Amino acid sequence: MGEKNRTGILLESGTNEIEIMEFKVNGKLYGINVAKVREIMVSESVTPMPLAHPVVEGVFKPRGTVITVFNLARYLFGEDASQGGRDLFIVTNFNKMHIAFRVDSVEGIVRLSWADIQKPDNTVSGGEEGVATGITEINGNLVVILDFEKIVAEIAPRTGIQADDINKLGHREPNNTPIILAEDSVLLSKMILDCLKQAGFTNITKFDNGQEAWDFLKATVEENSVKEKVSLVITDIEMPAMDGHRLTKLIKGEKSLKQIPVVIFSSLINEELYIKGKQLGADEQISKPEIGNLVEVIDHLLERRKTK
Repeated sequence: MGEKNRTGILLESGTNEIEIMEFKVNGKLYGINVAKVREIMVSESVTPMPLAHPVVEGVFKPRGTVITVFNLARYLFGEDASQGGRDLFIVTNFNKMHIAFRVDSVEGIVRLSWADIQKPDNTVSGGEEGVATGITEINGNLVVILDFEKIVAEIAPRTGIQADDINKLGHREPNNTPIILAEDSVLLSKMILDCLKQAGFTNITKFDNGQEAWDFLKATVEENSVKEKVSLVITDIEMPAMDGHRLTKLIKGEKSLKQIPVVIFSSLINEELYIKGKQLGADEQISKPEIGNLVEVIDHLLERRKTK
């Protein structure tokens, strides 16, 4: 059940662990999930694009692939990073996109538990406007884990979740089937909820992380109210306290819950993590921002469950 990632460290499936790559921008420490990182490169010459967002430096083409470059210092501080040697590109792969983020330096990689990552409150994160998805302590230093999906969606809105995809599905009748949603991003969870409600799903209970969702599910087992309170679970992968893979493993390992369909809806549905999700028992895995596909999958899984 283990998989070796690009750092060579064996990560067991569903153990609630994550590897964080630390990097600096303007001398401040930030973090990114290693699963999002394709490679680290010394910065190269970038070709500017006309009428691009100010944070978008332009594009470059390593090994035949055109990649857009975002200037993180410009995004975070409104100005370019202070000069202190040659900077780097963190080339990422999520939401089926390759984007390079310019940073000062990469400090290293550390493996830790999602339980060690705290969700910042609104006074720190800025609520929907915040860009911190988590805060943790590494080697005595506080590290802010950035919400890269939000950064990209803010700069290029058409890459994010689109309500228009729901309109294309046509008229839909209201559906009161109880659905659980585990999603930590304030902005994304609001967009997902709005889209699902637009699609007719009127009975959705939302949790900020896998631990809260699991506590709720355990309570339904104890109360013998599973059938009344949950018919399907939608979960992100990256979440403080408990990630979506761990949540999936726990659900599928519990006799009273394992028949509940679990849909992983995440920016991290690459080949490796898709295999991991299948190993853990996920019924379907969909890459953000394919909200129309998510609705169709929910319809299929709920209909299939009726016939069992």
